[in-house]
Amino acid sequence: MQPNNMLRLLRALARQGLDVQYNHQSYSVRWATAPDSPIAEVLLPANFPVEVKALKQLANLATVKHPAGGQVCRVCATPDFHPGDAGVAIGSVVETSGQVIPAAVGSDINCGIRLHVVDLAVADFLAQRDRFVELMKGDFFFGNRDVTMTAQTMQALFQHGVVGWLDAILDRPTGSVVQSDLSQLASEIDRIFLNGSMAGHTQWAPEELVPATGLVRDGGLATIGGGNHFVEVQWIEQVEDRALAYQWGVRAGQLAFMIHSGSRHVGKYIGGMWRDRAQTLWPEGTKYPTSRLFPLSSIAHPEAVTDYLQAEATAANYAFVNRLLLAELLRLRLRQVYGDVAAPLVYDLPHNITLPEGQGWVTRKGACPAHDGQPVIIPGSMGTPSYLLVGLGNADWCCSASHGAGRSRSRFDLTRQGNQESEAELGLTGVDCLTLRAERRIEEAPAAYKPITPVIEAQVQAGLVQVVARMRPILTFKA
Repeated sequence: MQPNNMLRLLRALARQGLDVQYNHQSYSVRWATAPDSPIAEVLLPANFPVEVKALKQLANLATVKHPAGGQVCRVCATPDFHPGDAGVAIGSVVETSGQVIPAAVGSDINCGIRLHVVDLAVADFLAQRDRFVELMKGDFFFGNRDVTMTAQTMQALFQHGVVGWLDAILDRPTGSVVQSDLSQLASEIDRIFLNGSMAGHTQWAPEELVPATGLVRDGGLATIGGGNHFVEVQWIEQVEDRALAYQWGVRAGQLAFMIHSGSRHVGKYIGGMWRDRAQTLWPEGTKYPTSRLFPLSSIAHPEAVTDYLQAEATAANYAFVNRLLLAELLRLRLRQVYGDVAAPLVYDLPHNITLPEGQGWVTRKGACPAHDGQPVIIPGSMGTPSYLLVGLGNADWCCSASHGAGRSRSRFDLTRQGNQESEAELGLTGVDCLTLRAERRIEEAPAAYKPITPVIEAQVQAGLVQVVARMRPILTFKA
């Protein structure tokens, strides 16, 4: 039975032309003026607030259709669903046929997450925490890292991702990776989604990063970035699926480190380029879509679709290597402070990306693939647990899962009011956050996010994922 306030909200939305239905933990939404568009589904835990702006953005996404051909086949959203700044709700998943939608990925292409485990007790880690933190602050905040590469290595990175980068770096190691165990990096490639390698091309990369010869010193590579991105040290509190955890090298009591970052300035450059180009290619004399979401049609402009997917892959390759290098900096510092620890990779997977799936392509915006048997990593906030799960390949939800808990309060709201709230009210009591900007600690406080437990439980109950292990934060680096 729906509470009265929910019924009132649904009636109010109906008066605005938005048909919203509720059934258990799932909402369906569609504009009354677009009866031919697919019904969008939102998996949302009971008692979670319904954000009208996000519902409208999802309904808009379902209406995207190119006049020359191309349509949306299915739209759904994961429980971290909340409004997006660029007109596409975070947590959206869209399946298309005959078209791709650059705006549905945006500029943080292949924002994603990476998880390693370490055979190191929490007490042993904390005993030398200060030394470790100072070294990591130098790498993450003060530019002490050295990720110098040859022009040939950078070209291989953009064209072939981790596979190309590693092949080139084996020929001529440069920067801090000369200290790395390159055979270990090679053995971990199959623990990266798509092996960390997509079909990119240097023509889409920023020109200054792909010179013909010489060395490249890229200030954006091996950096965390802003927003909700982080590097976090955790400990594995509980294992629920012992068989899978053993298979993946995960045990209770281990240390873990999690990296959430993306394609940085490269993604912003490529994403902005193709957002503008999609609008430029809209048929002349045809009314712009109300949503301002411009698709690329494989019927009208097949070469543009091919080029866009190649450009997106170019940024995705950069993001895969960015996370690898962030992890490698951390792994090298762990070995410097704590001795010869292996710190193997568990998995690395993307959030914002377009992939050939379903009837054409599936684009995930703030959601991750959750195919059958595939590791899934869902972080909480820096004061709440994170989860390692396994995907169940649920086709009703486009084989997807959430990429986090989802924001409940905007950064603007916290910037305006957060300083007036106590540490306890913000959820920051006992949180160890390392940052050079005090406002980042407030903007990303646990109170800014929805509770992670019901987000996980809703997806387990709906058959999207199963829990393998739960992790607790020890300390978090925020740029």
